[in-house]
Amino acid sequence: MTTLVLGASTNIERYSNIAIKKLLVNKIEVKAIGLKAGVIEDVVIGKDLIRFKKIHTVTLYINKSRQKEYYDYIISLKPKRVIFNPGTENPDFYRILKSNNIFYIEACTLVLLSTNQY
Repeated sequence: MTTLVLGASTNIERYSNIAIKKLLVNKIEVKAIGLKAGVIEDVVIGKDLIRFKKIHTVTLYINKSRQKEYYDYIISLKPKRVIFNPGTENPDFYRILKSNNIFYIEACTLVLLSTNQY
């Protein structure tokens, strides 16, 4: 099960950074895209929208106003689900995901992981 962290940051205080580390601890393969290239543990953060194969989950760490430019990209990955972390809620995108048969959830990736609900 591979997770794409969209909005990844090398800043250790950012939730995306913490989530990547927690995903790795839970033995979940991670891909990452952010505004700046970098590395967290052994995960390379890319800036380009790579057409990753077999992405199960996309977890968002970008706010609603920045998500629109990623709609087509996320849909093209055909993930099983998209997680809208706190602060990323977006009803407009929910409708688009639903029409493409992609499950979405408003949840915190860190909470899902720590409660074994991921």
